[in-house]
Amino acid sequence: MKSAIDPNTPPSMNPNWNADGLLPAIAQDVRTGEVLMMAWMNEESLALTLAKKQAIYWSRSRQALWRKGETSGNVQTVVDARLDCDGDTLLLQVDQAGAGACHTGRRTCFFYAPSDGEWQLKEDQGV
Repeated sequence: MKSAIDPNTPPSMNPNWNADGLLPAIAQDVRTGEVLMMAWMNEESLALTLAKKQAIYWSRSRQALWRKGETSGNVQTVVDARLDCDGDTLLLQVDQAGAGACHTGRRTCFFYAPSDGEWQLKEDQGV
């Protein structure tokens, strides 16, 4: 039986930063697989995240490093980090401390779902 894995896949990859020098980072709960949030990283925040094993993002609005949980206590300890096949998206598997990842106080930032042509709050139904 033939493998579906592409034999031309390079053995190493570097982040493929966008025009602003940023990379989207998806935070996923390492235990449940739940997608918690998406944030941006620059080269410095990625290097610090990997060195400290704590999620540190880049705040586009403040133009500054953003240490997740620094004020809320909702820290993300990084268990694993993976680049996607194009090197343009990062997946962080994290151990989420505290109430959750979202600035609204929810566990996840993804709580709206399409319904009858509108995006409706669906947090109580699970997403």
